[in-house]
Amino acid sequence: MARIGSTKLEVFPLALGGNVFGWTADEKTSFAVLDAYAAAGGNFVDTADVYSAWAPGNSGGESETIIGRWLSSRGNREKMIIATKVGMHPKLSGLAPATIRTAAEKSLRRLQTDYIDLYYAHQDDENTPLEETLRAFGELVEEGKVRYVAASNYSAARLQEALSASDRAGLVRYVALQHHYNLVERDQYEGELANVVAREGLASIPYFALASGFLTGKYRPGAKVSSQRAEKAGGYLNDRGIKVLAFLDEVAAAHDVSVASVALAWLAAQPTVVAPAASARTPEQLRDLLPVADLRLTKSEVSRLSEVSA
Repeated sequence: MARIGSTKLEVFPLALGGNVFGWTADEKTSFAVLDAYAAAGGNFVDTADVYSAWAPGNSGGESETIIGRWLSSRGNREKMIIATKVGMHPKLSGLAPATIRTAAEKSLRRLQTDYIDLYYAHQDDENTPLEETLRAFGELVEEGKVRYVAASNYSAARLQEALSASDRAGLVRYVALQHHYNLVERDQYEGELANVVAREGLASIPYFALASGFLTGKYRPGAKVSSQRAEKAGGYLNDRGIKVLAFLDEVAAAHDVSVASVALAWLAAQPTVVAPAASARTPEQLRDLLPVADLRLTKSEVSRLSEVSA
């Protein structure tokens, strides 16, 4: 288990992404994935109120609803760390206090729980003063409806501004950052943003940890993959991406694990990263991700992966 910053949250080193629940995984399959994750010792489930409003026939909240039904049917709420987000739902966008309050109450009902362990601002809202957003989050913490708050998709400057506002005004403080980061998407995080996270003692929880499936190794020259994310993942199939896959293959063979688990292990080896977030549509896909919990790459392997992906 790994600790999120200075909190009391001890989490499995792989956060299970819930964006597929109610989208590419129906409820029965989602339950099977969640069961397999919990059976492997997993306890950190990541979702958002907007998942999966983009899918035909959905309006948002489908993922939370499935997770809530699973928690209720399994009776394991106290064993799980549940993270969800506010700010990107089509009917509850932004981080105004009233929006946060309404969204939190809806998420709590869908999740069938009295509290959210980690509540993210899903994206920055420059139209709402940071102090107002933080004060609204703080009220939820004081009421016991939220344990800790975090940020997602913030720039380095705005994240620092929010943290400074918390310190200056004695407001609740973000404890983690969720952001786009993986072997083939490094520019957004490495540098200024990573420096803020490290300096301020935050935990890093990268999303798209497998680059929309590209880093599972199933996307190869000439391969046909049936997936909602095939077009995006296929965009990484260039000279650089092929070199990354080649070395991932080599390391995976050396450790007798999946390519996906090696890609996740590289992320886990990066400073500030506590638990990469990755989703699985089936228990079989999840099985390829779970070895990251025990996989320790050598310093040479980490360095070489950094070099070929630079």
